[in-house]
Formats: sequence, structure tokens, C-alpha cells
Amino acid sequence: MGTTTEAIGFVGTGLMGHGMAKNIVEKGYALQVIAHRNRVPIDDLITRGATEATSLEALAHQSTIVFLCLTGSTEVAAAVASMRPGLAAGTVIVDCSTGEPTVTQKLAAEMTEIGVQYADAPLSRTPKEAWAGTLDCMVGADYAVFERIKPIIATWAGKIVHIGGVADGHRMKLLNNFISLGYAALYAEALALSKKVGISVETFDQVIRGGRMDCGFYQTFMGYALEGNREAHKFSISNAYKDLRYIESMANAATVTTTMGSAVKNAFAVAMANGGAGSEAYVPHLADFIAKANGAI
Repeated sequence: MGTTTEAIGFVGTGLMGHGMAKNIVEKGYALQVIAHRNRVPIDDLITRGATEATSLEALAHQSTIVFLCLTGSTEVAAAVASMRPGLAAGTVIVDCSTGEPTVTQKLAAEMTEIGVQYADAPLSRTPKEAWAGTLDCMVGADYAVFERIKPIIATWAGKIVHIGGVADGHRMKLLNNFISLGYAALYAEALALSKKVGISVETFDQVIRGGRMDCGFYQTFMGYALEGNREAHKFSISNAYKDLRYIESMANAATVTTTMGSAVKNAFAVAMANGGAGSEAYVPHLADFIAKANGAI
């Protein structure tokens, strides 16, 4: 069970955030949430014991730890600015979004000026694991802050790794997403080529599944390509494209060539330019966009 000494605020109850917030309140923590566009998760969380804040400033004022689970650094910066008048010294902001490390460092420095601590704690896995409380989490924070926020993170994460200081969690998350989205681009192109040379997706899968090239990401990707489950991996193409731009920016700042990173980004750019920008166009659907670009469907 949680402790009443921390009052938790949660901003961003979307695909991932709803399950995370559900686990926080069900495991005994006082939880305050705020509505954005969709009231369904808010109403659900209230039935589980959460309370609803009337503004971001009010949520900040009544919280000792605030979790943010938003689209990216632009949205995080806007939320932090709105919360700032309500933030008291000693509060911790935990950014669970996939963010741009330079922005994370800037926000952390601004919060230090008013005595507010900052941590980045991005996630890996899917909404299914968020609901089950078994996400992976990589944390960038000083050790004392990490120890303070770890019990709350443990309500929704099964694997927690302290990466290093502020922004290191976001750096590691971008590396993680580079690999996973690279898989997606490879699978999509391989499936297009497979179809063009007359090998069915079922035969393709019989060879890969259970072999050395199999992995969890392959299985969720193929949940759509093989089984037609459009919600097998609910991570949007637009968010993936945003993350790949962050990855490229991090590489540019580190003077690292982006031969592979740019190729992966461009695969998703094809999808974005051809109707993949919608909120329900998910990463496994990349296979369709690449197939269409190659005349395979």
C-alpha cells in the first residue's frame, strides 16, 4: 500500500497514463487528476478514489509529487509553466513523457530556481502493461529524488532502472525507441519485399516466430500484420515520428552520424506524408504505408 505522506498529481491520463494513474490510486496513494479532452479516464479514476483538480495550478498546489505523461517536450513545457504558480519548494515533478533531453535540462534548471526537484522517468512497453502495472521505467534523477519517487513508480512499473542524472532517462528512452522503431521499419520493409517476391505473411511468420529473430516487439507488430488486430500495439505513428526527430537531434548534438536513424525516420515520414498522422494510426500500420509505397498492396 502507499503512504499518505505523499499527495500525487497526475497530468496526462491517455493511453499509457490511465493505467499508470489507476495503479497509483489502487495501491493506496492519494491521487489528483485533471481532464483534458477525454473525460472517460477521469471519470473512471474518480470511481477508483481519485479527485479532480480544476486547474494545473490547483493540482500543483495540492500535490507533493506531480507525474506528467504527455505527448512530448512542447506539451510538458506548457504544463510546467501552467503549474509553476502553484508549485511549492520541495515538490517533485516526474516527467514520464518521451522528451528532448535539452528541454528536460532547461526545465529542471528553471524548477531548481524555485526549489522544485525534477526527474525524467520515461516508459517502455504498451498500454496493456500500464494497466497491469508491469511497465519498464528508466529514471534520470539525483539519488535522493530517485529514492523518493521509486515507490510510486513501482505501483505501475515492474522494471525500474536508475540511469543517472536529470535527462539521462530521456536519453536512454530515445536509444530504446531508436531500436524498437528501427525494428518496425525493418519489419515493414521486409514484409513488403516478402509480398512482392511471392512469400505470404503467414509463411514469413512461420520462419521468424520462435527463432533467433523473434522478440516481444516483433510479436506485437505482427499482431496487426498477421492477425489484423489494429490495436495490437497502440503507439501512434505521429508519436514515433516525433521521437525519431528527437533521436536525430540528440545525435546531431553529439556529432554522431545518423545513417540508420535517418533511414528509420524517413520510413515513418512516408507514413506521415500519406495519411499516418491520425491518432489511431499505430506503429504496426507502418507495414501498410511501406507496402503501398512499393506497390505491394
